[in-house]
Amino acid sequence: MAGLIAPVNLWILQKRPRGLVEPYELMRLREEARQLGIALEAVAPEEIDLIVRRDGRRSIRRCGAEVELPDLLLPRTGSASDTFALAILRQLEHLGVAVINTSGAIEAVKDKLYAHQLLAQCNLPIPRTMLARFPVDPDLVAQQIGFPCVIKLLVGSYGEGIVLCHDRTSFRDLIELVAGLDRSQSLILQQYIGTRPGQDLRVWVIGGRVIGAMLRRSTDGSFKANISRGGDGEPFALNGEIERLARESAAAVQLEIAGVDLLFDGAGYCVCEVNSAPGFAGFEAATGTNIARAVLEHALTAVAATTAAGPLGGVAGYRARC
Repeated sequence: MAGLIAPVNLWILQKRPRGLVEPYELMRLREEARQLGIALEAVAPEEIDLIVRRDGRRSIRRCGAEVELPDLLLPRTGSASDTFALAILRQLEHLGVAVINTSGAIEAVKDKLYAHQLLAQCNLPIPRTMLARFPVDPDLVAQQIGFPCVIKLLVGSYGEGIVLCHDRTSFRDLIELVAGLDRSQSLILQQYIGTRPGQDLRVWVIGGRVIGAMLRRSTDGSFKANISRGGDGEPFALNGEIERLARESAAAVQLEIAGVDLLFDGAGYCVCEVNSAPGFAGFEAATGTNIARAVLEHALTAVAATTAAGPLGGVAGYRARC
């Protein structure tokens, strides 16, 4: 790619794997990075020390030693991005490293309520959503959300922390349990979209371009269709409405790389959520799309833009909100 000095140095920021086997996504990114001449290193947030000082280029230490900053950082921490991980991203952004996705976008989608506020501001179709406040009034929930309703933790991924309450009685019992355990827990309540139970669409958007869509189906009778929970997937033909919703959803939360989940709603669709570090094992297997290559090729354009802007020029990022 014009304007780049090979090899490009890339850091993948993600938690250390629990076992000895690397996650599928990291293995695939390594494979494609080798073919593109990219020097890739997996870096865990716990390896990094931040020292805030005026000569900022020396403010990052890895495993206790000064290191050369990467040309490019791809965060894979997603909803598990804690305060420290976000601080690392902000520091590298400040130092002119191309960071995709940015700290601000990751922080926005990590908070599911805030993400839905951004989507609603852009007039995108979403399930009716409210923030639970203890004590929760079941009558208000019945009026504004209706039953069945979906209860979600404010932060979560892979379908964890999501429960379907079929009626007022089961809702009251669950809320009483949660209140008894931790009244400070933040919950959001959402309208249940039941047009096609246990099915949804995962749509990949990279740099404002829709890469493809996969139909996900639950295989255990659950209303959650996540591949990570044992669901299966198959290619799904794109149409103008899917492409528009996916593209505008990614733009609303300023994600350059996004997995947009759409629910079937009557004859159309609504936006369930947007993910900043979606897995792609199931997507590549189901659709044959080379997501790892598409991610890296897009990221290289950001490195070129950063190089052209100068050592502290930074990256403009994806600014096409609404």
